Parts: sequence; C-alpha cells; structure tokens
Amino acid sequence: MKITLLVFCLLLTTAAFGQYGGHISSQGNTYSSPDHPAHASYAEIPTGQSVVGGGGYTLAQGDRPASDFPQQPQVSLGDAARELRKQHEQVKKARFVWTNL
Repeated sequence: MKITLLVFCLLLTTAAFGQYGGHISSQGNTYSSPDHPAHASYAEIPTGQSVVGGGGYTLAQGDRPASDFPQQPQVSLGDAARELRKQHEQVKKARFVWTNL
C-alpha cells in the first residue's frame, strides 16, 4: 500500500512539473520607458497647457445656503420602527419552540 502511494505521488509530481513548461528562462524582463517625441525636445519653457479644458480660472468665496443642495426627505426614527414592527408581525412564526434544559 505504501509503495503504490509513493508511486502515485511521484507520478503526480512529474505531471505537475511537466505542465510547468520544461525550463526556466534565465533572461530577465527588460523595461523600456515610453517614448514621447513631441514633449522630449529641448526648447524654451512654453506657457502652461490646460489639462482640464475650458481654460478659465474661477474663484469663489462664501457659504452657499442648504437649499442649493436638495436632499431627499428622511424618514423619522419612529416611522422606521413602526414599519419594522409591521414587517416583523407579518413574518411566519415557528410552530415549535425548543428549550434545552
């Protein structure tokens, strides 16, 4: 029994190594940095480029009233509790209650 188990394990081990690919490459992965020829030349410092679009500059100070930010009406805590109590009453109750003494 032990010999057959040993042979079976060796068979599975060789199958696992066979799926690996057979060899490990000693060549490392080389990294090449991306090439951007439009921005890589030496020149005078240009004016800034807008990444956002539009190009305008906006500054605002002060507080906005809460009415500018509409919010959905919130349910009161009492109404939520009443709704949960109604849902709890509608749930099917257990027919037997087991108590372990």
